[in-house]
Amino acid sequence: MIMQQDILIAFLLTLFAGLATGIGSAIAFFAKHTNKKFLSFSLGLSAGVMVYVSFMELLYHARHQIELIKGDKLGDTITALAFFCGIAVAAMIDKLVPSVENPHEIRSVEELHSDTRKEKKLARMGLITAIALAVHNFPEGIATFISAVQEPKLGIAIAVAIAIHNIPEGIAVSVPIYYATKSRRKAFWYSFLSGLAEPIGAIVAYLILMPFLSPMLLYCTFAAVAGIMIYISFDELLPAAHEYGEYHIAIYGLIAGMAIMAASLILLL
Repeated sequence: MIMQQDILIAFLLTLFAGLATGIGSAIAFFAKHTNKKFLSFSLGLSAGVMVYVSFMELLYHARHQIELIKGDKLGDTITALAFFCGIAVAAMIDKLVPSVENPHEIRSVEELHSDTRKEKKLARMGLITAIALAVHNFPEGIATFISAVQEPKLGIAIAVAIAIHNIPEGIAVSVPIYYATKSRRKAFWYSFLSGLAEPIGAIVAYLILMPFLSPMLLYCTFAAVAGIMIYISFDELLPAAHEYGEYHIAIYGLIAGMAIMAASLILLL
């Protein structure tokens, strides 16, 4: 039985993950130079956490439970379909967002001082990026909330990973808006509000999805969440980590993320 305390914790984890965009805004405002090696390592770290949790916990747990309900062969088939449906959903969202306004097209702090773009164009870019980020964050909020309610240790891992990768997304929103308006307050609030899409996703999950969340649907959701996180890792985080630092730094971050998450999950068992 799900306790009210579990729901509160799941919501707070989702809120924490979403509001990490504000950290990105602060970095853009107060840092004179982008620490590309640190950013590259952090993105690799987030990818490592997501990849490890997806394959070793979410997908494994989903497959085991669905096999118990549907049998080995049908259970494997359903798990695979749910996993690739998650990938398809993530890919579809990315496809609908133009690459120029995509929040995963990370911009550096140095672009605050660029004078190569017109202010109106920058303002539009920032607004569309904020909307795109909200679209990306909404299903992430649903995934974080449902996972945290059912499996708190997985919820913590997912929330931390999403929070890390939301930091550069906060930079992507705040940089163009700040340069266009010269207002730190406006840039911060647009970034902050786009991050609120994750707790809104949690509220939708609680009010609409939870009443219909049978064991079968729950474990299919776990497999789909694994697919979403794998897509984010391989299509967004790792390419960005490679772009902003040396290749090996991103790989070191990836391995470190896997190792940290493996140790954390062992301690949480």
